[in-house]
Amino acid sequence: MALVFPGQGAQQPGMGRPWAGRPGWFLAERASEVSGRDVVELLLRADEEYLRRTDNAQLATFVLEMVILTELRQALPAAGRPAVCAGHSLGEYAALVAAGVIGFDDGVRLVAARGEAMRKACAAEPGTMAVVLGLSAGELERAAAGVREEGGRVWVANLNSPQQTVVSGDSESVARCSAAAEELGATRVVSIPVGGAFHTPLMAPAAASFAKTLKKAEFLHGFAPVVANVDARAHRGSDDWATLLERQLTGPVRWTDSVRTMAETLHCDMFVEIGPGRTLTGLARKIAPQVTRLTVSEPGQLPAVPATLTRSVA
Repeated sequence: MALVFPGQGAQQPGMGRPWAGRPGWFLAERASEVSGRDVVELLLRADEEYLRRTDNAQLATFVLEMVILTELRQALPAAGRPAVCAGHSLGEYAALVAAGVIGFDDGVRLVAARGEAMRKACAAEPGTMAVVLGLSAGELERAAAGVREEGGRVWVANLNSPQQTVVSGDSESVARCSAAAEELGATRVVSIPVGGAFHTPLMAPAAASFAKTLKKAEFLHGFAPVVANVDARAHRGSDDWATLLERQLTGPVRWTDSVRTMAETLHCDMFVEIGPGRTLTGLARKIAPQVTRLTVSEPGQLPAVPATLTRSVA
């Protein structure tokens, strides 16, 4: 079993309501104490615009994933000892908690500091992102390199699947790269409503600021490996996670290779996506169609998990 966690962009207004009052909800209240932010308000009542703000989206999404993980482990004890964990961008922090590499309180502190550092970097250096469909990552990288050769600032930021890649940079450069991608045969280009060039060198100020917080965090050995975004390799808690997480802010998310590492190298035949939406299970279907996929985003999906696992293992 692989546990996977989505990142920023998966958030939805009111996404905590189905979980409010349930046994795992105490973590939302604990997160409020640790962060000094009203996480309960973010999960229950924040509107779309406020929740989209980088620091709010990251903290709310991480905490909800922790609430769901706690409930899932009650319904499915095997989720307490997964073969491997991974998360997309922000989701990597939930994966580290799920693998026992960092504690919940440290996870809250790291995510809150990361979101604040990225928000400030976005304000100082605005940027945007766009999803490109129907074009290989190699072809898109050549298009981005062409724009950079002409003085532009745009990079491949997320390698999500063989046919879905995200570019990130300043608005003008992303627009030029998007046009070049369409000329190369991209079937669709969709703008992502964010205010920053995430996973690019433009996030270097955020990485430098966040590195100070990372040095204070305690990274444990853990009981499961976590596949890192930056190199798509399985790392134990004894590895230098502070460096890996700092690099993640300015480097691309290698999600396609991460899924292949879990499915092919580590032989995971079940992926359980924990958090709002079902983006990662959709990507897994395209990258590793042989694996069983489950999404747990609402309480009503919990009872089906043990039965599904039993059939899968049998």
